[in-house]
Amino acid sequence: MESWANSGLDLHLDLRGRGGLRSSLMATLREDIRSGRLAPGALLPPSRTLAADLGIARNTVADAYAELVAEGWLTARRGSGTRVAPRAAPAADLRTPRPAPSVRPEHNLMPGSPDAASFPRTTWLASTRRALTAAPSDAFGPGDPRGRPELRNALADYLARARGVRADPDRIVVCAGTAHALTLLAPLLGGAVAVEGHGLHVHRELLGSAGVRTVPLSVDSDGARVDELVRSGAVAALLTPAHQFPIGGPLHPERRAAAVDWASRSGGLILEDDYDGEFRYDRQPVGAMQDLDPERVVYLGSVSKSLSPALRLGWMALPDRLVDPVLEVKGIWERWVSVPDQLTLADFVDSGRYDRQIRLMRGRYHRRRDQLVATLADRAPAVRVTGIAAGLHAVLELPPGTETRALSAAAAEGLAVGALSTFRHPDARDAPRDGLVVGYGAPAEHAFAGALEALCRALVVSARIH
Repeated sequence: MESWANSGLDLHLDLRGRGGLRSSLMATLREDIRSGRLAPGALLPPSRTLAADLGIARNTVADAYAELVAEGWLTARRGSGTRVAPRAAPAADLRTPRPAPSVRPEHNLMPGSPDAASFPRTTWLASTRRALTAAPSDAFGPGDPRGRPELRNALADYLARARGVRADPDRIVVCAGTAHALTLLAPLLGGAVAVEGHGLHVHRELLGSAGVRTVPLSVDSDGARVDELVRSGAVAALLTPAHQFPIGGPLHPERRAAAVDWASRSGGLILEDDYDGEFRYDRQPVGAMQDLDPERVVYLGSVSKSLSPALRLGWMALPDRLVDPVLEVKGIWERWVSVPDQLTLADFVDSGRYDRQIRLMRGRYHRRRDQLVATLADRAPAVRVTGIAAGLHAVLELPPGTETRALSAAAAEGLAVGALSTFRHPDARDAPRDGLVVGYGAPAEHAFAGALEALCRALVVSARIH
């Protein structure tokens, strides 16, 4: 293997095992051009220089260049030297078929996605400036795995006021969202976790990847059947009591009390995922379950729905006995959220901007929900809409056996929607349900009406096919 340097290129040519020197040189140059190693327009060294570098006759290089010019791989002009032909771009490897490029849906109606265009850029930037200006120097040193005290203090006040959570700032641990929180808690659980029979599959998969077995609880109009906890063999239960995901509806008060009683009697733990607790429309928001027994309930929250999932900011309000074990799992290096983001959120909450943003988006999502319900009542009256008292999504119940056709019709309309069947636990005792889980948070304001029109067309088409 040899190299040349005089032309300004730094390139290696391997002429071994390719037949004669001229054929070997031509084959090597073709391959380097084909692969993109020699880019279109690249200047090759003069034949005399390359021959000297490779230790071969100049005529061998000149003949190879001439033939490659004739084949269209190279160009040669007096005064500009020999170059790779401009049209000699790397060719696709025809032997390896490439997957078809994914087509981005025109309308995103997937559940759980907020309106990204409504992120409060101006006020967030103002909080960032104010927070960083006031931040002590130690904020820019090694971080505290619990999270910055400014944010933990702000969260303790806000959660008590808005969600009824009882937590001292020292019992709040900042994390990168609910998934991160479950990752930290999983090694400490010591057994199976009961989950809702219809629930977020990502959380089930995350627990499973940590070696934690999940046991499904049946779900009805009053939420999870917590009476099944006793015979489940679980040591913890992951619940969405404020607004069951994805079917909807709060956990009945008697079931809340029964779940906490189970945890107290058995020494178990409730993991409360309050994923969209602030967004309730038909009455005051349902308070957090954690208030019933802060020593048996871990409260999990984040800004993924209220502000943006891009921030990766969440928190746990922990029983006192779990604080140190969680911090030990988290470790003292690297696994904490960006400190500037923590300081900014602390100021955003303390200044009242977070409350104002919640009120603004609650009103906007309320109007979108009403528009969704009214449009479906007019255009697809046979479809029953449920789970709409809170949150950012609704469930459209479909006749048995029609979910796949409805999904195909939606895809043909450029819609991304959720399939209710994908949220069902593989071992759930509940009968499978057909339906679409439709989020109304993500589309921009100007695009929402068009998204609803496309949804109605898809439902009409799938009904005709049926």
